[in-house]
Amino acid sequence: MSYARHTRGGAAVAALGHLAPWEAALIVNLRLWGEGPLGQAQIRREFAAVLRDAEAERAWHDFDDLMRRITATAPRPMVWHPVGCSSVGADECVFAHLVGTASAGHLGDAALIATLLVGAAHAEHVALLAGEVGTCARRLHQSPPDLPERPGARLH
Repeated sequence: MSYARHTRGGAAVAALGHLAPWEAALIVNLRLWGEGPLGQAQIRREFAAVLRDAEAERAWHDFDDLMRRITATAPRPMVWHPVGCSSVGADECVFAHLVGTASAGHLGDAALIATLLVGAAHAEHVALLAGEVGTCARRLHQSPPDLPERPGARLH
């Protein structure tokens, strides 16, 4: 819940500038949410500026619910960097990967990823919420879900 480079989960593993726009925005929203009411109000305003009223409220509710569930059921406090930081911490990266995997339709994999942030009993529900959040985040930044990979596909 706080910034600490030397705290488990806070180690820098990526840079915001190297992520897809929707993923970078998602991580910034994670950080804003962690700032408290002022940051959370900023997220709501951003949703309201882009989405219709009912959609904006639903997007906010899903994001807030996801964050509350993760922070309430995590075995240790989640760590994130300050809003203006260009680094992406390990917990932030896991969060983005969870949301991306769930919104691409890989809910089983997303539930496994969720266990890195929450207890196993909460992983499926967190994965479902992450899918909703990711679908909205991708839509806000017009990024289609990843295509499913064939089993055994090689990248290099």
